[in-house]
Amino acid sequence: MPEPLEQSIADNAAGPKRAQGDSGSVEQHGLRDQVEADRYLESKKATRRKGVGVKLVKLEPPGAD
Repeated sequence: MPEPLEQSIADNAAGPKRAQGDSGSVEQHGLRDQVEADRYLESKKATRRKGVGVKLVKLEPPGAD
């Protein structure tokens, strides 16, 4: 099941950019803005994870002393 933000982006991409009716008009944010918002939120989520994110390991070939 997609997350709410992913579902919202998919719904907005499938719908019209601008809608106008008797009560007024509505315009959604552009797809580029939605993708940038998704990237921003994912980067914020990644910074909250525990751990360094990089693991350094010293490799020594066998038989080397």
